[in-house]
Amino acid sequence: MLVMREIKASQITEAVRRLCVEANRILPQDLEQKITDATETESSPLGKAILSDLCRNMDAARELELPICQDTGMTVVFAEIGQEVHISGGFEDAVNEGVRQGYTQGLLRCSVVADPIRRGNTGDNTPAILHTRLVPGDRIYLTVAPKGFGSENMSRIKMFTPSATEQDIIDFVTDTVRTAGSNPCPPVVLGVGIGGDFEKCAELAKQALCRPVSKRNSDPFYAELETRMLKAVNELNIGPQGFGGSTTALAVNIETFPTHIAGLPVSVNVGCHVTRHKSTTI
Repeated sequence: MLVMREIKASQITEAVRRLCVEANRILPQDLEQKITDATETESSPLGKAILSDLCRNMDAARELELPICQDTGMTVVFAEIGQEVHISGGFEDAVNEGVRQGYTQGLLRCSVVADPIRRGNTGDNTPAILHTRLVPGDRIYLTVAPKGFGSENMSRIKMFTPSATEQDIIDFVTDTVRTAGSNPCPPVVLGVGIGGDFEKCAELAKQALCRPVSKRNSDPFYAELETRMLKAVNELNIGPQGFGGSTTALAVNIETFPTHIAGLPVSVNVGCHVTRHKSTTI
């Protein structure tokens, strides 16, 4: 007989609350290390100085328990729910309550409007963008990724046909960054989704931003494509905060999915140097 593991909605709320605050205050360690390393490898003296300022800002945020960036983002939540879990209470309500508590109690800027055209701030950064998957097991794995819109607004999607070459895709990614210029507060992290359909492709790009920047794609073909894209982007000479230099991007992460015989969707989700995400297991 299958025994379900009981998880209270209040546990989910508490986990999301904590992740919202922590993600906004402390960058993933490998991303922070990338920025620190770039202060040594950056070719531009001004770029080096800017990167050093970014490092001091990260230290101050950690020590003073303040957000790394004033744009504390729209909250994106990825949830993998084990099939052997029974949640007592409403799951989506629990997630949004966690966001509400995290942003109001954590004194984070609330940036969500209730209607895309008529606007009107919701006052508590809800609702979250929620992506949910059922997976084997009796645990819930949560990732909270606050996404600022200085970088989000620079993101793009293109519905290529299968005749597109690898170079066409590299050029699209590079052109996305060229067009963005200084707007996304470079150095950036790029999440690239390839495959699926229109909406799946965009979701892949968002998922890619949540992958550690120290981890390359497990497929050597796409790992090499990540390297080629990163090289092409860094040759743009946009540099830290758009003042020129060799560090325009810190990483390019690609995620893929099977697609239709007539299609080749590609999306680029641009993340600023504060590409935040934090995970936990309940």
